[in-house]
Amino acid sequence: MNFLGDWRARINDLDDQILNLLNQRAEAALRIGELKQRDGVPAYAPEREAEILRRLGAAATGPLSRDAIAAIWREVLSSCRDLEHPLTVAYLGPPATFTHQVARERFGSSAHYQPCRTVPDIFDEVERARAELGVVPVENTTGGAVNPTLDRLIETQAVICGELYLDVTQQLLSHATELRQIKRVLSHPQGIAQCRDWLARQLPDVPTEEVASTALAAEMAAGDATIAAIASELAAELYRVPILRARIEDNQNNATRFLVIGRRPTPATGRDKTSILFAMRNEPGALYRILEPFARASLNLTKIESRPAKQRPWEYVMFVDFEGHRETPVVGEVLTEIGARTLFLKVLGSYPAA
Repeated sequence: MNFLGDWRARINDLDDQILNLLNQRAEAALRIGELKQRDGVPAYAPEREAEILRRLGAAATGPLSRDAIAAIWREVLSSCRDLEHPLTVAYLGPPATFTHQVARERFGSSAHYQPCRTVPDIFDEVERARAELGVVPVENTTGGAVNPTLDRLIETQAVICGELYLDVTQQLLSHATELRQIKRVLSHPQGIAQCRDWLARQLPDVPTEEVASTALAAEMAAGDATIAAIASELAAELYRVPILRARIEDNQNNATRFLVIGRRPTPATGRDKTSILFAMRNEPGALYRILEPFARASLNLTKIESRPAKQRPWEYVMFVDFEGHRETPVVGEVLTEIGARTLFLKVLGSYPAA
């Protein structure tokens, strides 16, 4: 095979084999979907998808990277999942938000996406069974915690069934041709926070205005050349607003963590996280006594965050993430122990670690 035509013929042959195998996989997915429906088993199984991606990633020997294989198989899983049962995912809209972007990267192009105006609306869609899953931002390396998500986690009946990470790059979008033509800068509060230093240097006299999403900011900028939006490249493409300045985020390592919420708990995969929240007595050593069982059981804490309790002033609810699954004996014992040391304990969910 010394000629280009020979290699192209080889590619055609391989493509035919891949197509045949994909159709065989789709047929198997249809049968599995029928069995799940008969037995009342949820069509979406995050623990199974996590197992598939990890197994294939471990088997990757090149030249395709593990990330490339994961991207390909997420689309395969998305298409086969849709054959079993259409999956509706609620996200913070309108289309082209970072939440939309990360949801598409996780659930693929075959899922059905339902845009929502606010984070509480996403919880409502899931709780009322109008969406099977929701994707909500929970924290950012620059802007910190996303408080509307934390507040809703306190009272929701939905459970966390996954986590996602997205490297965030911010662009300044506008039909203006020069910075001096801009009269207002619009974005989601997190978008403004992530570019505050750049704005202070480049647009010190231009007011910033918070809107519900970066995509809404781009949509508004599309109709007014005096408005600039801080948003993504996807938003620039979708709303046809030129990028006036690229990569304006202050932190080049800017990333956002998202949670996937649903109505059903996720079984253990062997590489999991658990999220909890608790209230404690206002007395010396209370937090130490609650966290001590984690150290004794060698459970690694990955996050601890406080949030004011709305019922009483100057009292707080603590959010904690740690490695492990609530179904395992060691985690179960720790949860039982700290439950006796808190005023209130709620397990928000155990889920595959990203």
